[in-house]
Amino acid sequence: METQLRGKRALIAAGSKGLGFGIASNLAREGAHVSICSRDVANAAAAADHIQSETGQDCHYFAADVSRNVDLDAWVMAAAEALGGIDLVVANAGGPPAGNFQDFQDEHWHSAFQLTLMSVVRLVRYTLPHLKQSEAPSILAITSASIKEPIDNLLLSNVFRSGVAALIKSLSQELAPYGIRVNNLAPGRIDTDRVRSLDEAQAKKNNRDYGEQRRISEATIPLGRYGQIEEFGRAGAFLLSPAAAYLTGQTLFVDGGSVKSY
Repeated sequence: METQLRGKRALIAAGSKGLGFGIASNLAREGAHVSICSRDVANAAAAADHIQSETGQDCHYFAADVSRNVDLDAWVMAAAEALGGIDLVVANAGGPPAGNFQDFQDEHWHSAFQLTLMSVVRLVRYTLPHLKQSEAPSILAITSASIKEPIDNLLLSNVFRSGVAALIKSLSQELAPYGIRVNNLAPGRIDTDRVRSLDEAQAKKNNRDYGEQRRISEATIPLGRYGQIEEFGRAGAFLLSPAAAYLTGQTLFVDGGSVKSY
């Protein structure tokens, strides 16, 4: 299938590792010009070098903490100048701390709000003038399967990722007259550093070794395994691409069939 991504200009937040890196790599492989950001400039530089060597496409990078307003503003301005405009935007952030209701105080809620929800609000705000000038603009927010079924011990993520899903659904209506498509991509258990750390914590809590904990988790997935970053990245590249031109306001679950609700 022809994705028609060649020459498109894409910003991928938190793109140095995991899910964001998977999307950035796939976009570059399809010929898109890419800018990634990360809190750690060394990680961002290493990821950009990897993408360039693997795909032959230039990959720009920027040090930015997506929970900080000033960082997002600076990244968008720098990326728009470097790329000559913006067509595609991936709103992404690392997950907030694990825990249940009694584990968190106001400062935890505030930090998770800034990281998970406001990072999307601000990224859309700053990229919107550029997207309005694009011929094929598209926004993709990385949420979680928890927007359908809450995940144990991930209260902050459950709450604020649901807010992101509601924001994206609303924006799909508001931005449609400009031709801007807006969708959610919801991972299940993808084999990332974040999921490994959660499995390790769960194994310790249940007095199991990591391998046993992972096998228990895999047994709950109809396809019987964790997803790969590359598989998630391909789904993201498709939703962003003109090949998905009549898809907006939708949530695609990349979860191996784990979510059982309609």
